[in-house]
Amino acid sequence: MLVAKYPNRDKWAELLQRPVFDASKLEQVVKPVLEDVRDNGDEALFRYTNKFDGVELNDFSVSEKEFKLAGTLVSEELKEAIAVAEKNIKKFHEAQQSPIEKIETVSGVSCWRESRAIDAVGLYIPGGTAPLFSTVLMLAVPALVAGCKEIVLCSPPDKEGNIHPAILYTADKLGLRKVFKVGGAQAIAAMAYGTETIPKTYKIFGPGNQYVTAAKQIVTQVGVAIDMPAGPSEVAVWADDKANPAFVASDLLSQAEHGVDSQVIMVTTDEKMVERVQEALAIQLATLPRKEIASKALDNSRYIVLQTDDEVIDLLNQYAAEHLILQIENYKEIAPRIMNAGSVFLGAYTPESAGDYASGTNHTLPTNGYAMAYSGVSLDSFVTKVTFQEITKEGIQNLGKHIEVMAEAEHLYAHKNAVTLRLK
Repeated sequence: MLVAKYPNRDKWAELLQRPVFDASKLEQVVKPVLEDVRDNGDEALFRYTNKFDGVELNDFSVSEKEFKLAGTLVSEELKEAIAVAEKNIKKFHEAQQSPIEKIETVSGVSCWRESRAIDAVGLYIPGGTAPLFSTVLMLAVPALVAGCKEIVLCSPPDKEGNIHPAILYTADKLGLRKVFKVGGAQAIAAMAYGTETIPKTYKIFGPGNQYVTAAKQIVTQVGVAIDMPAGPSEVAVWADDKANPAFVASDLLSQAEHGVDSQVIMVTTDEKMVERVQEALAIQLATLPRKEIASKALDNSRYIVLQTDDEVIDLLNQYAAEHLILQIENYKEIAPRIMNAGSVFLGAYTPESAGDYASGTNHTLPTNGYAMAYSGVSLDSFVTKVTFQEITKEGIQNLGKHIEVMAEAEHLYAHKNAVTLRLK
């Protein structure tokens, strides 16, 4: 990891650059796949599953037999952990439901909003080097709380044509039945356009590699919504002179092991903390099963030493991290000044891993600086907000003349007439 001591502000943007890849080349690879699946449906999916996943399937649908078998392959300890996580995630997202509140803007004019669940949503669950069964919980639980009628789940098969048992068990526990053995950009295409087997959905959720991410962004051009633009995972940790260096190192590595294109940042005002964290990180890295992946991610990463807390706050708001950990004594005073972050973890005993799995918050978050404008997945991600208004005879008399004046000023006389007729 690069160590940057007291960089000038005009160097921050360069210092905070994420790992980049050529999106234009990605589109050249992904777009033909999307068009092929759109035009040829299941036949194209079978071809790409054989080509990219190395397995020849004759059916994408997960059978009841496969669901039952998955349940026998998951330990009781993991089942208990999944149950605890589900309970907490459900509790947190149920609390996001809001009552309908009617507002009378003028006497006789009432306005309000009501939530409507998105009819059909697609969930993409990665299944490669890290089968993310936790993402099934993070996406399906709020979809169920919202009341989405159709939930479609796609996850890539292994060389034997199976989805990881923990993913299947979690889907089964939540009552999901439209689960398909399809991965990559072709899965996004299937959920965007629909095939003979896989239903079309209106909004697609879930993380994935750069091809999946590119596919999600491309299908937005044909009217399919996505949760958010997303890239490689990232974390920023602010460590003061009282921080536990082993804790800080563990948080950095927990993100670095996601992928070679992940990025981790540690910011501090204490130079000695950098040395202490470096020592702890080296010890922990040596024992990690995914140390090769983590080591490559650390090449993209930074230790940054600044002069003052105000500088740290400004830099962190400029970076807009997916995950931000405040391992500082005065985190309660600092937290209100954090403007841009996907999810914030407060204090020494709040690891990012808690949010990834079981505290209750959602781990599907904006990356690559998108936290400046996007929120993480929530209950609202699975609903639309429909506005209503009701105007009485008294209301149109109170408001009508103002509408007439505005419509005439815009030269929209039919608009004016729709009010004038009612006033007469």
